[in-house]
Amino acid sequence: MFDRDQPPEDLAHFAAAVEEQGADDLWVVEDLSWGGSIASAALALAATSRLRVGIGIAPAPLRNPALLAMELATLARVFPGRLVAGIGHGVPEWMARVGAAPASPLTLLEETVTTVRTLLAGEEAEVDGRAVQVRGVRLVHPPAEPPPVVTGVVRPRSLRLSGRVADGTILAEGQGPRHIAAALPHLTGGREAAAVSGPHELIVFTHLNVPADPELTGPVLAEQAGWLGIPADEAFLAAGDPDTAAARIHELWHAGASTVVLRPVGPDPLGQTAAALAAAARLPGGVWTGGQEAPAP
Repeated sequence: MFDRDQPPEDLAHFAAAVEEQGADDLWVVEDLSWGGSIASAALALAATSRLRVGIGIAPAPLRNPALLAMELATLARVFPGRLVAGIGHGVPEWMARVGAAPASPLTLLEETVTTVRTLLAGEEAEVDGRAVQVRGVRLVHPPAEPPPVVTGVVRPRSLRLSGRVADGTILAEGQGPRHIAAALPHLTGGREAAAVSGPHELIVFTHLNVPADPELTGPVLAEQAGWLGIPADEAFLAAGDPDTAAARIHELWHAGASTVVLRPVGPDPLGQTAAALAAAARLPGGVWTGGQEAPAP
């Protein structure tokens, strides 16, 4: 992951470097007052040749679904098969700060995801919803290969929603194997309720710190645990020497993650990523971790 605190002018170099390291994915973020995800994704895609670039995540309250679909379609046409579009609720406090707090976050997310997927499929969107109104809109240049649309969600009702309407789900940093195990039944329940078939990618973000520095990881874990509403000692990250960090990454795969995305904490993020990727590849059944699907549990 290209961390939000890194200056945007470093993104192209960072993307090219992690591609050279052998990573499969690079994820960019869209947090209020930091960088915009569409521009960031475009920079990363243009700087690389095979890397899959994920948006994690565009807040639905900030994005008109027709405009979002137009932006995503442009990227997906120019860089076919290399984009993953993440959409989420957005941080409530941030959405309120810009006058975009929705009356019903669940409704807005569902109607946004459904509308965006309809438009990316080249179909006409006719939506008269509680939160989204799109009438008679069809993309002139839809992508030949629509990108997967995934949601970044946490709570059970949102997880069930993601199972019903999205191509995949992002679990935020701090969530480990036990959180994956708790999320999977909600995703499965949503898919079964909607009679959805086909794969559903489970993408798990995790902080990385190699070698471990408690002065750096302590505040990160405390902040993330507070946001998730869990005790700090239950928050998960991949930290330690490279082999220990790699073993932690494998724990996420074996718990059910399809994709693990590393978010380095502290100095030398490229060096940390390279060390973790190499160590993960040395483990039995190991593969590169920047987005590669996991070996079967």
